[in-house]
Amino acid sequence: MKLKNILIVVKDIEKSKQFYHDLFGLDVILDNDGNAILTEGLVLQDEKIWRTFIGRETIPKNNSCELYFEEPNIEAFIERLENLYPSIQYVNRLMTHSWGQKVVRFYDLDGNLIEVRTPM
Repeated sequence: MKLKNILIVVKDIEKSKQFYHDLFGLDVILDNDGNAILTEGLVLQDEKIWRTFIGRETIPKNNSCELYFEEPNIEAFIERLENLYPSIQYVNRLMTHSWGQKVVRFYDLDGNLIEVRTPM
């Protein structure tokens, strides 16, 4: 068995496609009526479709999972993040762990948790 994709729910798929392209360089592979597959295996699904499938409301900022990215030049990444999305909500701003790895956590436009770290 092979894990193929990770799906996150979004309110505005066009804004989310732009967000993930702007910050992480992810491009759209397939765009199919409320479902978009991006490079690196990330799938965006319109919240209305998701609600229909599960019959429940979504819970933004539920902190039960995160998307994890690594970026060697994390300071430049944060500068780009703050220039393009100045109202982004941080969980923790840039910090350095005792072992030297830098990390930042924030929510995307829909309350999905994202972590960006420098590689080990």
